[in-house]
Amino acid sequence: MSLLSVGCNGSFGVLQPTPQDLCKCLPVEPDILDFRHLAKHVPIPSIAAQEIGVDTILSWPQDTFVDPNAPRTGRELQVFHVVNAFLQETSVNAADCDVHFEISMTADKNANRVIVETPVDSEFCSARQNAQSQLAKHHFVLDSQHGGELPQALPVDILGMAFEDFDHNRGSLQVKTIWELHPAIVTIP
Repeated sequence: MSLLSVGCNGSFGVLQPTPQDLCKCLPVEPDILDFRHLAKHVPIPSIAAQEIGVDTILSWPQDTFVDPNAPRTGRELQVFHVVNAFLQETSVNAADCDVHFEISMTADKNANRVIVETPVDSEFCSARQNAQSQLAKHHFVLDSQHGGELPQALPVDILGMAFEDFDHNRGSLQVKTIWELHPAIVTIP
């Protein structure tokens, strides 16, 4: 079966052999085209997590240039826990099959947002399936063909590592930083 993009901006809507199974998603781009691929695709270490809010991530200074092959350094080696956040948008990125979440500090749809991603890597399979199942309880379908803006923001709990991306079209207009939590696990109560 060939893959065909039918969604907007390649975020979702790519035909997959098993679209409902987030653990069997097939990326449409090779790893070599993924910005800082090796730095993003790591397990979350078993170290103490720092409690932060979305506002903290939005305040982190951004570099004007991030080397596409840069290893993790500084805050990117730390684990963070965001207990008070709201999920506004979610989809599967067709390019790399990571599950993309946009979170904010409040439920307001116009609130500034941060990107959080759960990678396609096998160690995150259950986290991806759990998020999908939790969203289904709220009547929201997330798979390789469905996703997008949630009708109402949902409270979420997140554990993940900081990651500095680069400035590109990465989500909605409300995304206000190139800092992400990636890899991350999103729990929807």
